[in-house]
Amino acid sequence: MSFSDISRRGVLAAGFGLAAIAALSACSTTTALSPVAPVGPVMDQTTEALPLVNQARAKKGLPPLIADATVIAAARDQAEHMASAGKMAHKLGSEEFGARMRRMKVPLPAAENIASGQRSVEAAVAAWITSPRHYENMMGRFETLGVVRAANSADGRPYWAMVLGSRPRADQGPLARFPLKLF
Repeated sequence: MSFSDISRRGVLAAGFGLAAIAALSACSTTTALSPVAPVGPVMDQTTEALPLVNQARAKKGLPPLIADATVIAAARDQAEHMASAGKMAHKLGSEEFGARMRRMKVPLPAAENIASGQRSVEAAVAAWITSPRHYENMMGRFETLGVVRAANSADGRPYWAMVLGSRPRADQGPLARFPLKLF
């Protein structure tokens, strides 16, 4: 065996050893991570959002939306889930939007707009207004509004949820099927 063969084996052995240590340390680090971050401040921003949304609706000749405790609760639920997960998504876990709206007792039809990163309600609503699909939701045949901001406590990133809903109707059973929109 030559000196170069011994050197090459030593380098390879050292390389494999370092790779094994790195792999093991990565495994032990991932088990120590918390799977979900706690939620930071949660703020109902419906009162601040209503005039902004209703101003846009008025330009289209549409009736104003009103604040509603049920849709505010649904917006809060979604904003908190996104902030906790540190991820902007309509579906976090296995629950679909329609099932979530039924669980939260939001009268259908309903729609949801979400956003992340905007530091003010004005910025969040402006982002939705400039997005055609979000704007379409806000101009839809809805009657109620809820807007909530929740922050991820780990990094302070704000997560926004806007839920647009309808008023309860006598003919609307719990299993009513109406179009649901997510943007």
